[in-house]
Amino acid sequence: MAATAAPATMFEKIWRTHVVVDRPDGYTLLYVDRHLIHDGSYFAFQRLKGRGLKLRRPDLSFGTPDHYMPTDTRRKEDIANPDSKRMVTGLAINGAETGVTVFDIGDRRNGIVHVVGPEQGITQPGITLVCGDSHTSTHGAMGCLAFGIGQSEVMHVMATQCVWQKKPKTMRVDIDGALGFGVTGKDVILAIIAKIGAAGGTGHVLEYAGSGIRALSMEGRLTICNMSIEAGGRAGMIAPDDATYEYLAGKPYAPKGADWDTAMARWKALPTDSGATFDTEITLSGPSIAPMVTFGTSPEDAVPVTDAVPDPSTAADAVKREGLAQALRYMGVKPGTPITDIRIDRVFIGSCTNSRIEDLRAAAAVAKGRKAVVPSWIVPGSGIIKEQAEAEGLDKIFKDAGFEWRETGCSMCLGTNGEIGRPEERIASTSNRNFVGRQGKGVRTHLVSPAMAAAAAVTGHFADVRKLMA
Repeated sequence: MAATAAPATMFEKIWRTHVVVDRPDGYTLLYVDRHLIHDGSYFAFQRLKGRGLKLRRPDLSFGTPDHYMPTDTRRKEDIANPDSKRMVTGLAINGAETGVTVFDIGDRRNGIVHVVGPEQGITQPGITLVCGDSHTSTHGAMGCLAFGIGQSEVMHVMATQCVWQKKPKTMRVDIDGALGFGVTGKDVILAIIAKIGAAGGTGHVLEYAGSGIRALSMEGRLTICNMSIEAGGRAGMIAPDDATYEYLAGKPYAPKGADWDTAMARWKALPTDSGATFDTEITLSGPSIAPMVTFGTSPEDAVPVTDAVPDPSTAADAVKREGLAQALRYMGVKPGTPITDIRIDRVFIGSCTNSRIEDLRAAAAVAKGRKAVVPSWIVPGSGIIKEQAEAEGLDKIFKDAGFEWRETGCSMCLGTNGEIGRPEERIASTSNRNFVGRQGKGVRTHLVSPAMAAAAAVTGHFADVRKLMA
């Protein structure tokens, strides 16, 4: 009689079916099902060409320019920086030469790579997916193993369709109970990082589970997995369920007909088995999570909007106390200041974290009938999302409220396209990082949800969005 297989986590199931070879030094060669490429991958193409190599599986690679294209134009000739222009234009050229599918500027499918992948059905349960960008973890919300790689690894994947990795540990993060009114996926992940720290998930793949996760839309799940990197994780994952299948059905690159039925049978076997063990497990109460705001220079520096800036003297050790004191000096905020007393200078709503249609709807619901009192940008995550928002009249709501409705792209999230803030400018941002200088030299970044960002835009300070929407 054959031995019964031991209960396995979703991560283990995907990992073991993609192993090509295990090396004695602990590294594993993994087969890659999908490779996503953006304009920053220009140099990997150049190195590949310089070595006389060809793409192993161009049919499994998909590209879109997003990092370096300005969001006030769709004309490549308007790109002022010559290096940026070379990378944006080079992606289409390299795609044509190698056979890679590129959703170029002007194509309605163009957008942020981590928005486009799920939107097109390129991202699917059970696959391995890589990209030369740390926030590739986003795609794990679809029930796959997705992680960022370096540029040398990008070239290796291009040439071999495989990548060397050390097998990470596993962590289960359970959100127990329903989320309250006005609480979003962004608030959940900020609450998780505030609890476990920016290094809490180091060396782990995080699987998010529990009733609070199951109740989220795919947009909310994508946001949570996106910021797994900010918790130190190698990747984030959420098991596929009916919400996943409904989201994928009919997408351009999703299976069709009999292939869909075959895929569904495979996908339904992916969730973690009962009795499977994780290296680490933590639980947060869903009802206890509130709209969150970061106050420092790490995503772990986050508190509910109803709280105040903490005093560094209360930190656990001297290193933490000094780090927090430095962060508060950089951010220009004092201990004990109520979060709602912090005034802001600019609002940015966009990025691979929060630029999907649900995010724009949430921001528009707050903006409707009000006026922005500080410069505020809305940057949709893709051309398709922009079209949908315009069909729903969201763009008109934003424009009537004084928000700037822009083209798609990464934009002010990291500012490689030149869209940055001014020194000491305080920005309420829906992006994923608030490090020193992330949005420009001396810029002070506070991470919030789209609804919270819109609330800051129309009040000029951080406000509890639940009160505005009551």
